[in-house]
Amino acid sequence: MDRGYLPEAEAPTRDEIDHTTGVVLLEFGAPDCGYCRALAPQVQALVKEHPEVRHVKIEDGPGQALGRSFQVRLWPNLVFLRDGQVLRQLARPGARDLKEAFASLAAPVG
Repeated sequence: MDRGYLPEAEAPTRDEIDHTTGVVLLEFGAPDCGYCRALAPQVQALVKEHPEVRHVKIEDGPGQALGRSFQVRLWPNLVFLRDGQVLRQLARPGARDLKEAFASLAAPVG
């Protein structure tokens, strides 16, 4: 089930994100973004296949500090992290790029 985007005021801070343990997918976008709506079913399906991934949807917009800290310019923008470190970041990804990014999260560390 799609929970919708968290407003930045309710989203984790950059410091909290940097100190997060485990695997996290930050998804930056907006409810009225057509690209975001089109990609949502693919993201949701992959999140379901990978329950170890904590998925956080964050509403982005002009002047939003958290999105700018990740240099978000296009939506949807997906930031894949492990233990607070960015592994991969994708802007408007295709299906293959999205699957590859999720597969890399499942790969053993080291």
